[in-house]
Parts: sequence; structure tokens; C-alpha cells
Amino acid sequence: MTPVSRRDLVVLALGLTLASWIVVRAAYGELPALRWWLPVPVGLLALAEAGAARSVRARLRAQRDRRPLPGSGPVEPLLAARLAVLAQASAYVGAVLAGCWAGLLLHTAPALGRLTAARGDTTTGVIGVVLAVALTGAALWLEHVCRLPRDEDDEPPGGVRA
Repeated sequence: MTPVSRRDLVVLALGLTLASWIVVRAAYGELPALRWWLPVPVGLLALAEAGAARSVRARLRAQRDRRPLPGSGPVEPLLAARLAVLAQASAYVGAVLAGCWAGLLLHTAPALGRLTAARGDTTTGVIGVVLAVALTGAALWLEHVCRLPRDEDDEPPGGVRA
């Protein structure tokens, strides 16, 4: 399994920023009210993944140092693989959502003075971008924690590491 490409995440977010800005610009009047709490579940997922990363990192360190960690056992390889897949999916979801909320902000922030709904929607957009970026960061951290350490057997011929 290859790690998530940060460049792909940025390109995805930027592309969706443009696409959602076009959609919001064309249909802003027909959108339902955007309440500030709409992006909160994304923040909860970010907290859960950051907590998982912290826990797995501590358990893996204890396992490598061959010392017991109170209240938990060794990290099962299948669990680490599942968490890595979850982290990769969440990184993409975070990039998608960050792009969509940023597209909304591109429309509402300049319209603060002339549209009454723009103030609340801008607040929601800022919260959405922050929490989506937090999800992407937590997911990338969890993915990093779940990576296997490089073995000496993985070294290419000639002793040169990439």
C-alpha cells in the first residue's frame, strides 16, 4: 500500500474549490441555510483519528521496546492495516470537504456587506475548512503511525536507500 500523495490532496482540494465556487455562485439563493454545526461531525472524526494515532503510536513504541503498556496489548497487524485504510480514505474526504467549504467561502466572504445570509454562511465555511483540514492532518498522522518500519531486508542492491 502506497502512502497518500500530499500533492494529490492539494490538487483535489483546489479543483473542488473551483467547482464548488461555480455551483455556489450559480445557486446560492436556492441553497438551504448553512448552520454552524454542519461541519462538526468532521471535527469529531478528526478527534477520533488523532486519538487513534496517539494510542497506536504509544502501543507500537511499547511493543518495539518490549515493555508492557498498561491496559492494552500488542497492535494486531490487521488492525493497523484497517486503520491505515481508514486514514487514507479520511485524508481524501478531508481534502474534498476542505475544497467544498473553501468554494463556499470564495462566494460568501466578498458578499458580506451585500448579502444578509453571507455572515452565517461565512462562519460555517470557516469552521468547515478548519475542521476538514484537521481531518486531513489527523488522517495523515494516523497513516504515518500505521506504517511499517523499514527492514534491512528492504534495502535495494548496492546499499543505496531512496
